[in-house]
Amino acid sequence: MLTTAEPHSAAAPALTTTVAREYVHRAALSEVLPTGWDRRGRDTFTVTVQWPRCHSFYVPEHGLHDPLLLCETIRQTSTLLAHVGYHIPLGYHLTWSRLQFTVDPDALRVEATPADIQLHVVCSDIRYRRAVPATMSMHLEAVRHGAPFATASVRFASHSPAVYRRLRAGRGEVGEVFAKAPQPPEPVSRNAVGRLRKQDIVLAPTSERQRWRLRVDTSHPVLFDHALDHVPGMLLLESVRQAAHAVEPGRAGAVLPTSMDVSFNRYVEFDDPCWIEAEPEPMTAPSSGTRRTIRVNAVQKGFFAFHASAEFMDAAWS
Repeated sequence: MLTTAEPHSAAAPALTTTVAREYVHRAALSEVLPTGWDRRGRDTFTVTVQWPRCHSFYVPEHGLHDPLLLCETIRQTSTLLAHVGYHIPLGYHLTWSRLQFTVDPDALRVEATPADIQLHVVCSDIRYRRAVPATMSMHLEAVRHGAPFATASVRFASHSPAVYRRLRAGRGEVGEVFAKAPQPPEPVSRNAVGRLRKQDIVLAPTSERQRWRLRVDTSHPVLFDHALDHVPGMLLLESVRQAAHAVEPGRAGAVLPTSMDVSFNRYVEFDDPCWIEAEPEPMTAPSSGTRRTIRVNAVQKGFFAFHASAEFMDAAWS
């Protein structure tokens, strides 16, 4: 006698999706990286993330994922946990003051399937205002295939809409400021910064060596996924990477950021020129290939908007 299995006898496969785009402050579903989260303790969490094998802006080079995709992952993870872990309301503005990361480039290989990443997150130094965190730090360890490959920390503040309006007094509403952003100047050459598309270039030339004008193209579909009233942190990180490439414009291939330490001091505004100034340091030569450190400052209206120290290696060495 023939028998057939009961329709529910086989275990149902686990289904995966991304978290809600609102939790990571993204408009495009395709740009959402976290796939889930779990609270492990009062201030400890695990976040699961998937990186695509190819990305329109964080483009793999020499078979390696772009480390700045890790930075976008940190941004989305900190935003996600601020909302779901600490109940910071949607509509609040989150502002970075410090970001640090170190990554092992050997663990960034692009494989036959998307990269599934686990982030182990510890939150600390949380200061509350009316039961809502006003400032906090997050320390993250990224794991792939069961092995840690990157560490990071970020400190940020949260501002209610009312506080943010006072903080940004005189700037107008976000949509209005965004709509009035000036057109970007002409960029440096594609070869100078290792970018194929004009739209992806964030530096414009000046008459001074190792000094550029920040190029802000608010039509960029990734850097400006939605309206903002100031230049986003991820664009500023990209300026550090492109400055590292531009100090040696004859370099073939991409430079890979393996660590950064960035202090964000002021908002970078749309309506005043911002100058990116680079100070490369002598090279070091570890066994994995030549590495170099660069210091980058952003100056707007005579003030330092951010300071960055970053280590890079030639992606072709990996």
